[in-house]
Amino acid sequence: MLTLLNLNVAGYIDPSVMTYAIQAIAGVIIAVGAFLGIYLRKAKKKLNNKLGIDENRNKEVETDDIVINESK
Repeated sequence: MLTLLNLNVAGYIDPSVMTYAIQAIAGVIIAVGAFLGIYLRKAKKKLNNKLGIDENRNKEVETDDIVINESK
């Protein structure tokens, strides 16, 4: 049975195929990272709402007042 699976294979991988494979792997990693970032943020927001935690309670809010001093 093992003699049926024993194959001698020789092949050539073109450099352009390797760059395509690297791009595909990088694309998958970036897509998974974006997916996790978006949905983990949504899950955190829902959990904070259920627990009554305000994530903006310690943040400073700037006013929208614009002051122009004209001096001669």
